[in-house]
Amino acid sequence: MDYNFKIERTKNPKAKPDPDTLVFGQNFTDHMFVMDYNEGQGWHDGRIVPYGPITLEPSALVLHYAQAMFEGLKAYKTADGRVLLFRPDMNAKRTNNTNDRLCIPEIDEDLYVEAIKALVKVDADWIPQKEGTSLYIRPFIFADEACLGVRRSSSYKFMIILSPVGPYYEGGLAPTKLYVEDFYVRAAAGGTGEAKCGGNYAGSLKAQEIAHQQGFEQILWLDGNEKKYVEEIGTSNAFFMLGDEIVTAPLDGTILPGITRNSVIQILKKKGYNIVERRLTIDEIVEAYKKGEFKEMFASGTAAVISPVGELKYKDTDMIINNGEIGPVAQEMYDTIYGIQTGKIADDMGWTVEVK
Repeated sequence: MDYNFKIERTKNPKAKPDPDTLVFGQNFTDHMFVMDYNEGQGWHDGRIVPYGPITLEPSALVLHYAQAMFEGLKAYKTADGRVLLFRPDMNAKRTNNTNDRLCIPEIDEDLYVEAIKALVKVDADWIPQKEGTSLYIRPFIFADEACLGVRRSSSYKFMIILSPVGPYYEGGLAPTKLYVEDFYVRAAAGGTGEAKCGGNYAGSLKAQEIAHQQGFEQILWLDGNEKKYVEEIGTSNAFFMLGDEIVTAPLDGTILPGITRNSVIQILKKKGYNIVERRLTIDEIVEAYKKGEFKEMFASGTAAVISPVGELKYKDTDMIINNGEIGPVAQEMYDTIYGIQTGKIADDMGWTVEVK
């Protein structure tokens, strides 16, 4: 279906950042996508306009009751000049899962993907081509009805912005240091842990700041009930190699169903690894470490793709994993997924979508 989004091109194009000095999330392209919703018309008036400030009433519901969601994916430019998206259909599905949890109206998934493709096509010359860089895509929806009162909004905005980015972590693929948080919790059963909503991240900042003060890049969350089962890392899903078994937490409603997580699981199975989705206690990890069986740990997510973990601290136990170096499984997962994303490896999974 041809959606024929109206396009208003900027009259004041910005200078593009130096790809050698790109940091994550600091630069934005010339255009953005905007679409409105109201109860009479549904989703309508999708358009691409120059990037710039938006007008919002002080009484807009999102500012008071946080009815908002967001997503994240990337566009890559291949060596032969093609522009590829990685599994955007999964982002569309996850958007509607989050929308359902937050009482935000469902959005047509084909329209969602086509809106992303249309905007990326307009700003395709912003996609950096240096190794480790990409064009980060941020779709988001928020309630913009002007009123006070705890209820679902009658109007919303769906927007997409783009940002040329370098590595999410300054060290790139250098192993990170994680702190196991055993006081604060990220999510509990029946909550919004599996939804991609801003409140989940705002609620994690306190624990993250404490971890930073102690010299750790991120935190590993435990379950909100017993505080003994590992769940996810601050901005990504976690994988543990214990002996010959690779373990990741199950999707039981408290962790985000990561798209990179799903990709890692499928690739591991295809390559013959013993990958298991099960509940895993932090005590089991400590015991495996003491026995010399804690071989690798890595995180998966859109922003960093794969991030190896070189150190994990839980209470008084400081675990140095694989001598603080990236492990072979983490390296293989990064090389495979990033290779597919950038067109260096043939996509026999059918995951990439070309923007034409």
